Amino acid sequence: MEKRLHGMVERHAEVSALMADPDVISDQTRYRDLSREFSRLESVVQDFHAWERACADRRNADEMAADDDDQELRELARGEAEAAAELAERLEQKLRAHLIPVDPLDDKDIYLEIRAGTGGDEAAIFAGDLLRMYTRYAERMRFKTEIMSKSDGEHGGYKEVIISISGKRPYAHLKFESGAHRVQRVPETESQGRIHTSACTVAVLPEAEEIDEIELRDDELRIDTYRASGAGGQHVNKTDSAVRITHLPTGIVVECQDERSQHKNRDRAKSLLRARLLADERERQDKARAQQRKSLVGSGDRSERIRTYNFPQGRVTDHRINLTVYRLNDILEGDLDQVIEPLRAEYQAEQLGELDIG
Repeated sequence: MEKRLHGMVERHAEVSALMADPDVISDQTRYRDLSREFSRLESVVQDFHAWERACADRRNADEMAADDDDQELRELARGEAEAAAELAERLEQKLRAHLIPVDPLDDKDIYLEIRAGTGGDEAAIFAGDLLRMYTRYAERMRFKTEIMSKSDGEHGGYKEVIISISGKRPYAHLKFESGAHRVQRVPETESQGRIHTSACTVAVLPEAEEIDEIELRDDELRIDTYRASGAGGQHVNKTDSAVRITHLPTGIVVECQDERSQHKNRDRAKSLLRARLLADERERQDKARAQQRKSLVGSGDRSERIRTYNFPQGRVTDHRINLTVYRLNDILEGDLDQVIEPLRAEYQAEQLGELDIG
């Protein structure tokens, strides 16, 4: 474990030096990525140094307790050794958690989508309750939220609502919320007092990286020139100024013959090709996001659920870890840490169990 931690300390120093490099500072994307890595490593370094100090304090106290002739000082030293040992053990657990492989998506902002499933009007009303819950949680975490799109329910709530959430690592906190959420309660319109069960699906989607530029490699392009057709004077008919570019990996073909200059036509054709490739990449990301959404939320059926909100009993049950909390109102007001933190702890415990860090 110590060997890995020393490597992380060295990487922290390396990243710190890189962030002072003018070339890195001028590259916003790289600087942003390094800043995120530095922030993660900073807490590792702090905990590692604190652990080293606690271990040193324990050794010194043990030596004092063994060597000192004064009974009172020996007792004091034993107490200090026990306290240092407890602190070192707590810090060691934190350090083991630091060694869990970092999810590269944890730092990303997210889109959170809520869709009413089975249950009709009651499902739409519940979707509104979930939106309020996540919005209140975001306020507690000092995240910024913005409604991107919504479709109102006929009697309140939403058939569908999508919000963006940005801030400090929102995906890390909310990534376990994806799935079917079930509610059990007596609707206001229910005259017989019967409990109805409805469901909504939630999808937490990390924001895709911005596509700033599409790189065109010369070995991936076939460039043909030919004589432009149509009016334009005798110069057009005598010069191979028109340009056709084929992007070999995708088979996309673009042409430009608007300019009399072959050089200008080539530049404009490359610009058009970049735009086409950019559109294709965005479409690919949209499809990937749609596929991820489908895998995250299931069908929205009542029987597929990750969590149940039972109003008559005032409880929330997370079925993935068999956790039941009898604080329904607090959770709906945004106190989600009661269910989020046990999920994260379980996830970390599973990952730690897979690590060989002796």
